Amino acid sequence: MQAMFEQLSERLQGVLGRFSAPGRLKEEDVNRALREVRLALLEADVALPVVKEFIARVRERATGAEIHRALNAGQQALKIVHEELIATLGEPGRLDLSRGEAPHVVLLVGLNGAGKTTTAAKLAIHLRREGRQPFLVAADTQRPAAIEQLQTLGRQIDVTVYAEAPGIPAPEVARRGIEAARAAQAGVCIVDTAGRTQIDDALMAELADLARLVQPEETLLVADAMTGQEAVNIARGFHERVPLTGLILTKVDGDARGGAAISMRAVSGVPIQFLGTGEKLAGLELFHPERLSSRILGMGDVLTLIEKAQDQFDEREAEQLQEKMLRNRFTLQDFLEQMQRIRRMGSLQSLLGMIPGMGRVADQFDAEETEGRIRQVEAIIHSMTPAERENPRLLNASRRRRIARGSGTQVRDINQLLKQFRQMQKMMGQFGGALAGGKAPRRLPRGALQRLQALPGANPPNPR
Repeated sequence: MQAMFEQLSERLQGVLGRFSAPGRLKEEDVNRALREVRLALLEADVALPVVKEFIARVRERATGAEIHRALNAGQQALKIVHEELIATLGEPGRLDLSRGEAPHVVLLVGLNGAGKTTTAAKLAIHLRREGRQPFLVAADTQRPAAIEQLQTLGRQIDVTVYAEAPGIPAPEVARRGIEAARAAQAGVCIVDTAGRTQIDDALMAELADLARLVQPEETLLVADAMTGQEAVNIARGFHERVPLTGLILTKVDGDARGGAAISMRAVSGVPIQFLGTGEKLAGLELFHPERLSSRILGMGDVLTLIEKAQDQFDEREAEQLQEKMLRNRFTLQDFLEQMQRIRRMGSLQSLLGMIPGMGRVADQFDAEETEGRIRQVEAIIHSMTPAERENPRLLNASRRRRIARGSGTQVRDINQLLKQFRQMQKMMGQFGGALAGGKAPRRLPRGALQRLQALPGANPPNPR
């Protein structure tokens, strides 16, 4: 998500960082800054009416405002903008599946290319984490590829998919699918519908008929964040014909300018419920306006980072890992597993962007180079036997040549990895020794920072 708001974030941080005067926020300073804020929001594709209302609210609060003793002028202005940005993003929507009997029906609508089918699978995973039994219905009868895609995704996540041959009316497919979900005693039935390249009467008539027939408890518009201001028009167009209960904004980690997320709620009146990131099926986040506002203003998003970590690391595994570190028994297999868990949390840049003050550091990482180095490390370790992963001392010259052939790397790459791993083991041993003695080290062991920076994917290029 960092890329989506990068340009807007840099502009707003630059503008708000120029406030320095003590006492009161002066009107001329506020007006000058708000002109730049207005321009930054418009360049980010925020709808003009939303920009005007936002600027008016900030001006009213900022002009002549007393600066809190604990803040400087820039921090005071940042606080006001942060609070008004949260207000503009609106209260988050949440799925309400308390009405009626199971299966509760969730209808996904949107244009082609927005990611409806992938989002259906992501939503199924989210619901299953909440303890519900999801069921998918392939009601996009316009595109056989969409039916096949949903069936493939269903197999990947082990969720039942109801589908029929193309040509049968979508409302009928949806009705039969819901009956099948009821027979399977599913808790939630997610219906994937057809899209078009643009809103047209035929699409809306079909969706209206389908909605009247199945009476969904939630009708969610899946919208591509990279469509900019057009996303707002799409939301308005769908809401006028098919009453929406929420929005799912997809591809928020792409090159979108971020304006759609800010203005969709304000213009359509429909709350954002989820943000979709990447193609990985775990890439669906609950929408939190305060967290999104913090990211835009460079204040980080530690809560989301913690939630991502909790999804990948359970308490028992964490205790086992800590025990290995204390006893200095951390192996290459442990290293591989932890690295894979961190990768599932998202890119290194996106994770750093959630840490307050680390947004600019994240920009210094070359995503392709970092990903390439991590893939190389994975290939090397996968080419080792379990005994070699447990005890790297077994890796003599002939074994290293075998591993190099199996992983498509050079022996020097394996030597470099083993050297870095020994350095990390030594560092963990120093930490573990201090902790085992009942005290935390006051500072990093000698050379620890250099060893950390030398680890795969953790050594950024020089700042630009």
